[in-house]
Amino acid sequence: MTQTDPRSRTFSWSDPALHAGQLRGRSGLELLQAMARGELPPPPVMHLLGMEGIDAEQGRVVVRLTPQEFHYNPLGSVHGGVLSTLLDTAAACAVHTTLPAGVGYTSQDLTVKFLRPVTVESGLLRCEGTVIQRGRRTALAQAQLTDAADRLVAHAISSCMIFDVPPPTPSR
Repeated sequence: MTQTDPRSRTFSWSDPALHAGQLRGRSGLELLQAMARGELPPPPVMHLLGMEGIDAEQGRVVVRLTPQEFHYNPLGSVHGGVLSTLLDTAAACAVHTTLPAGVGYTSQDLTVKFLRPVTVESGLLRCEGTVIQRGRRTALAQAQLTDAADRLVAHAISSCMIFDVPPPTPSR
């Protein structure tokens, strides 16, 4: 196969290790709001996919993404993995907003329902994650992904495991 119309994409990000010390001592909500204000850089995956910022409040997060050709699968629509990553980000970060400093989380599972195809014509996607229930060791969250016409294009439910983050080990 000969490609006659090559495209390229370049992006950059900040080394997450350079800012790791600034993360300690902040609650999940404080951390996400600092990212939203530009005081801390977003994680590299947001640059990789082209996510357009984050809004965070207690138990709720919104992330946005404008679909691009580089998100496409071979069928000419946005790859389900891209949409799943957006849904996982919103749901899990909503859980993160409920956590105090020194407490972390990780996704345990993610169940996604795709309701309609997404293309560049879908316009700006808005993904809102909300916490349904949070316990001491697990949390349940959901995320809804809508297109520019406010149509629901995908929905997800996620369980997160909550755990204490070990303190940093001193350098020798």
